[in-house]
Amino acid sequence: MLKKEKEAAKNQVGKEADDQQHLQQNPQEQQQQQQQQQQQQQSQEPQEHEKQDEQQQQQQQQQQHSTPPPPLIGAEGPLGTATSIKDGLPPPTQINKIKFGPGAPLIKKEKRQSSSRFNIPKNRELQKLPSLRDAQPSEREDLFIQKIRQCGVIFDFITDPLSDLKWKEVKRAALNEMVEYVTTQRQVITEPVYPEVVQMFAVNLFRTLPPSSNPSGAEFDPEEDEPTLEAAWPHLQLVYEFFLRFLESPDFQPSVAKRFIDQKFVLQLLELFDSEDPRERDFLKTTLHRIYGKFLGLRAFIRKQINNIFYKFIYETEHHNGVAELLEILGSIINGFALPLKEEHKVFLLKVLLPLHKVKSLSVYHPQLAYCVVQFLEKDPSLTEPVIITLLKLWPKVHSPKEVMFLNELEEILDVIEPNEFVKVVVPLFRQLAKCVSSPHFQVAERALYYWNNEYILSLISDNAQIILPIMFPALYKNSKSHWNKTIHGLIYNALKLFMEMNQKLFDECTQQYKAERQKEKEKMREREEAWQHIKDLAVKNPLFDKYSSESNNIFSPHSALMVSPQDDNDIDFNSENNGSDNTEQAKKVRNKEKPLLRKKSELPHDQYTIKALSDHKRADDYLTTSPELAATTS
Repeated sequence: MLKKEKEAAKNQVGKEADDQQHLQQNPQEQQQQQQQQQQQQQSQEPQEHEKQDEQQQQQQQQQQHSTPPPPLIGAEGPLGTATSIKDGLPPPTQINKIKFGPGAPLIKKEKRQSSSRFNIPKNRELQKLPSLRDAQPSEREDLFIQKIRQCGVIFDFITDPLSDLKWKEVKRAALNEMVEYVTTQRQVITEPVYPEVVQMFAVNLFRTLPPSSNPSGAEFDPEEDEPTLEAAWPHLQLVYEFFLRFLESPDFQPSVAKRFIDQKFVLQLLELFDSEDPRERDFLKTTLHRIYGKFLGLRAFIRKQINNIFYKFIYETEHHNGVAELLEILGSIINGFALPLKEEHKVFLLKVLLPLHKVKSLSVYHPQLAYCVVQFLEKDPSLTEPVIITLLKLWPKVHSPKEVMFLNELEEILDVIEPNEFVKVVVPLFRQLAKCVSSPHFQVAERALYYWNNEYILSLISDNAQIILPIMFPALYKNSKSHWNKTIHGLIYNALKLFMEMNQKLFDECTQQYKAERQKEKEKMREREEAWQHIKDLAVKNPLFDKYSSESNNIFSPHSALMVSPQDDNDIDFNSENNGSDNTEQAKKVRNKEKPLLRKKSELPHDQYTIKALSDHKRADDYLTTSPELAATTS
């Protein structure tokens, strides 16, 4: 017995020594294992409590559904799969704006804000109701209403995400079942259902949004910061999907629903557009678009309230998360405006849409804004002159990326401009383009010179070359050699050669006039130098010259900036075959492509959960189309 006990003790000591050696070799692995064990112990109890119910539910679903249910809204493809914008449709807003590189370490950043706070009831236990398919036809309406009321119970996803897992699953399953039920069944949306659905939607979604900045005052940057996602999104998404299917159902009667979907409902819906979660704004956009199409009496009110949001955004806060989505809705609405345009719509263009160009966060919503402006000009070409003049007044002075956006939008406008309207704005327009060509920011100059690759714009320039060439020639000629970027040299050479082919005689006249003006400038500079030299000679004759000359910072030096003559412009021989041939070929290959002309943001690591959640989001609609209900309407 003693021998056996000694051997057992030795084995135990040896095992402990091995364990201790293993701990010393792999402390990180051991620490990770301990953390995993603690997490498993914490979540083991609620998971065991759920396993039996989940197994029963899976068996019931396998028995009841021999065929898979139809896909949910937006299941056609993941968000942002469309690589090009459809013609005639507003460009969709971008959900996942986060740019990240592989392998970047995740840095835990301090949260700017928490998710939305909901009023959580004390009694959250839900009874698992029978399936709607198994119920008798006479009992389905009551059972449907019971399930809708059940889904009005709110759960806590923030302070205690693991609480009430069983009841959360009951609500999620009920919402999924109702989405399928409304989609596949007919004559199920009866009059008693309307108030219950609207009430359930309001209880789940209408809440006070959290502030968009933390107590220390770090404002949310929509271009750089990752958004704060809604913790309750697993339920919110299904509520949105169910309500959309409810609105889109053939059984839906706006005459009945208008008693419950009223102006107050629309106001609360519009307040949610300031949510930081882009997935929620995407569903809100489609929901409001459907309501606008179904309820004729709410259209003017919706447009007025959107105007109010924009006014507050432009002149007060300069912060709103949903401007791009609201503009996308308006783009679809503008498509349906009947002709002639009402005065109300013209005022909206000039007093609301155009001032949106002033806001510093223009890049977030500029594609949708430019689309709306172009749609107006296609509807009424007479608005072209006030629009272009206003854009020229608002032209950015010190913000080059914003200037590139203006040039993009201006080309879209010129693509649809009428020749008789072009004549009205040709002088101020090309004065601004001449400034852009002379810009030291090469992307601004490059974007302006791309206009000469647009065939329609080139035809307009050719028809008005007598006016345009004298305006553009000095800027083009001067920068053809003096600009620091060689790509600009090639593009300018191409533009000058096109001008020369349009009107050789006018081109020669402009060349001679430019050289004469340069000669006058040289004469002025020479006279100025002579005047300064005369002043210097008089100063030298002064008896106190030697005393003060050492303290004068040598302003009479021959290298002083006051004495420098302008550089001579080397003449360009456009008839030479070899001169600029490489640049010309390069310029011919350049096309107006979608290029990242904006400033490059700092690449910071982002939360992988946020990236995955945004990437997995399915759009309710890839594009907001102008439905027949919206077409040919001025209301």
